[in-house]
Amino acid sequence: MIKLYCYILFFSTLISFGQRSVSEEDKIYNAVDVFVAKPSAKAIENLNQIETDFWKNSKPKTKNELLAIVVLNCNKAYYENQFGQTEKAIASYEKAWQIYEKNKLGNYDIIEYCLKPLGNLYTVLGDYDNAENTIKQYFFIVNTSKNYPDAQKQRFAAILNLSNVYQSSGKISLAIEILENTLKIEKLSDSQKGILLNNLGNSYWLGSKQIVLIRNSSDNAEKAFESSIQYLKNEKNQLETLSNSYRNLASMNRQWQRFEIADSYMQKAEKLFLATTNRQPRKLSKLYYEKALLLFDEEKYDESAKQIQAIFKILIPNYNSKNILPNQNQLYSETVLIDVLDLQAEIFSKQNKPKKALDSFKLSFDIEDLLMNVLIYENSKIITQIRARNRTEKCISIYDRLYQKENKIQYLEEAFQLSERTKSGILKGYRSNIKNASVEEKQLLHQLQTLNNNIIKEQQKGDLANISNINSAIKKQNELMLYLKKIQTKNSNYIPENCDIKALLSKLEKDKAVMVYYFMGSEKLYYFILQNSQITLNDINITDTAIPKIVQFIDYFSNANNITNNILEYNHVGNSVYNMLKLPQNAIYKNLIIVPDGILNFLPFDALITQESSTTNFAKMHYLLNDFKIAYNNSASNYLNSKPISKSEKTVLGIFPIFEKTTFELSYSKKELESIRNNFKGKYLENSEASFSNFKNNANQYSILHLSTHASSGDIETPASIKFYDQEILYSELYNLNINPDLVVLSACETGIGKLYKAEGAMSVARGFQFAGAQNLLFSLWKVNDYTTSVFMADFYKNVKNNVSYFEANTNAKIAFLKDKSIPNAKKSPYYWSSFVYYGSISPEEKSTNYIFYIISLLAVIGLFLIFNHYRKWKIFTKFSKKRNTKK
Repeated sequence: MIKLYCYILFFSTLISFGQRSVSEEDKIYNAVDVFVAKPSAKAIENLNQIETDFWKNSKPKTKNELLAIVVLNCNKAYYENQFGQTEKAIASYEKAWQIYEKNKLGNYDIIEYCLKPLGNLYTVLGDYDNAENTIKQYFFIVNTSKNYPDAQKQRFAAILNLSNVYQSSGKISLAIEILENTLKIEKLSDSQKGILLNNLGNSYWLGSKQIVLIRNSSDNAEKAFESSIQYLKNEKNQLETLSNSYRNLASMNRQWQRFEIADSYMQKAEKLFLATTNRQPRKLSKLYYEKALLLFDEEKYDESAKQIQAIFKILIPNYNSKNILPNQNQLYSETVLIDVLDLQAEIFSKQNKPKKALDSFKLSFDIEDLLMNVLIYENSKIITQIRARNRTEKCISIYDRLYQKENKIQYLEEAFQLSERTKSGILKGYRSNIKNASVEEKQLLHQLQTLNNNIIKEQQKGDLANISNINSAIKKQNELMLYLKKIQTKNSNYIPENCDIKALLSKLEKDKAVMVYYFMGSEKLYYFILQNSQITLNDINITDTAIPKIVQFIDYFSNANNITNNILEYNHVGNSVYNMLKLPQNAIYKNLIIVPDGILNFLPFDALITQESSTTNFAKMHYLLNDFKIAYNNSASNYLNSKPISKSEKTVLGIFPIFEKTTFELSYSKKELESIRNNFKGKYLENSEASFSNFKNNANQYSILHLSTHASSGDIETPASIKFYDQEILYSELYNLNINPDLVVLSACETGIGKLYKAEGAMSVARGFQFAGAQNLLFSLWKVNDYTTSVFMADFYKNVKNNVSYFEANTNAKIAFLKDKSIPNAKKSPYYWSSFVYYGSISPEEKSTNYIFYIISLLAVIGLFLIFNHYRKWKIFTKFSKKRNTKK
């Protein structure tokens, strides 16, 4: 066991009866000594008490005392991790690093005893952004410090650990790049080569499954593992890595269904691992999990379940095997438990116990909710959410089967709720949390996002990037992240909100709308249809032809000539995709809400062909546009909670950089500007006035924000962006705008596309505005034509001027475009008119004046009734009085 404590000063005075008391520093080191000699849960409590007493003492703290506290927390974290308390271990390491940095301490190997294990624990929990930042920090320290002890060893560790982070977060190409370069450039021992080759094999194998463009990935993976074994077989201190190489070969052969070979590799792996001295509970559990997977694939379900029981006993104190599944209150943030519970659910499914399978899957979801609590960064949250997709698909399948068998609507509702959990969950969570966040929390989030954008922009400079500036920003970001964590841990735990299905159906009835809600799985495309106060569930097999056919249709819009050169083929493919997606026919209501998923986010539904024909006249084709007025949304909850569209006077903030006399010039943007300005009051910023700062300063003062400019969807490495006159802004830089307009119109190319995450959607410019607070948006799905866009926008705003709702104005403008006789047939291709999609509310806002009018009218009627009633009584009374007087 590595000795994780050190004495900075030897005792200068013998401590004996009658002599002076023990110093604070010595007291802390003594407590660490006692703890390390016999670590236990009780001993950890004693360390916590020592530290609490230290901070309670108002006496100024010396650097030596503070360093003793750093040592205490590093030791405590090491054993908390050994005891399976990962979150507590992370908190202790974070505290140690914070104290060390803040007080500029030295004389301690902070990398070896704090930053390396902290980065690894972040990776274990799926906190990949923090893991990457931490590793880059200590890599920078090693490279910039003179005579750093074991510098080569620490550089090697940083590269190895960074490749682990890249693998886990899906950045396979980056992992392969740094591993291959290190093997070529660095002078390495056989042991180091073996370790890197094992990681490189993992990267190749993951690349082969994730369709990364690497030739012969599977063969390269197998060769890398075999080479790793050759380098490590004589290295007695690398038994664990050697075991991992055999386990990786076992995993590959298991997936190739070569079970005998997989079994032999797994036996070698287990024997080697059990011979190591560092058999941590988590690592042993991972080994047993891989054995359980192998047994499951061999259809040995009872034996696989026994391995799972063994894992529960290792990871869960007081586990009761009679119930098979652990209790919910025994769960904690541990990804191995998620994997094991998912496998147990699969076993239940194979044993025809669907409800038990759902129970097991539910526990996995519960653990992921716990993990979501510890994540700060958007990217890590998205990856955690993606992990739930496969499980969600399996749960939907089970609920569907149960519904077919028992005909209980609750199964469809449960399936819908699970689908909704992963639909733009990060966007929904951010919108919900930001409403209740304190001013301080909002400022921290703003600063974190700004630093993140600065890092990305600096990294985009490639070889010209200033590494020192990047590291400085990462350090500052880390400080803010730790402070934000403290604030957020005081808040209630992360619990995904359920969508109120009854309220959703009611809103659809009120809006006279049908909702088609897609969930793109790995095996099936599920779709819910909500109409007439009912919910139904159907599915489409994602075969070798289904997805390629959808991709083929979307590809027609990558170039203006793709459709005009193949009109009949487009007609045929458009009709095939329409039939495949099973959209409603003969629906009572003609308002259609689509909640897309996966690649469907990039599909222009209104350009689908409902009936195939041989016409080459684009205006006469049978588009879905002719059957429905279409609006989109990221999720059902966003549609349900979207604010109604205001009927009050519209004012426009127009951003028109135009870029005159440059290669970026948008000549028809001027025409678009004049068309809008003639119809709406507002502020129109042209050329140099159309700067980002001017936009930010004015954005909160107008109901419609219209941006006519250039934009880019980016690529795998480059984020989506939008161009103002003075600078290009990343989509994530828009997050901090804090706007609340009635509508955002992005009259630019590719504003709705970007890096696609199946669960969350596209990381696009439109998403940036949604994070900033915009709920209703009109944006484009591909590179739009300058002239046809100006024509479309003119018609769109004429409709808006006439109080037509935004989503209906979008439909009307497209139909008008097709009917416009001045536009030639070639320009009426769907490429030119179907790019713009509307996301948001379709409900008009009822004017408060109407309610006041009704109230006043009602009060007037009541008043008149009371007056009339009083007059009537007075008249009867007078008449009666006269009669009495006559009788007298």
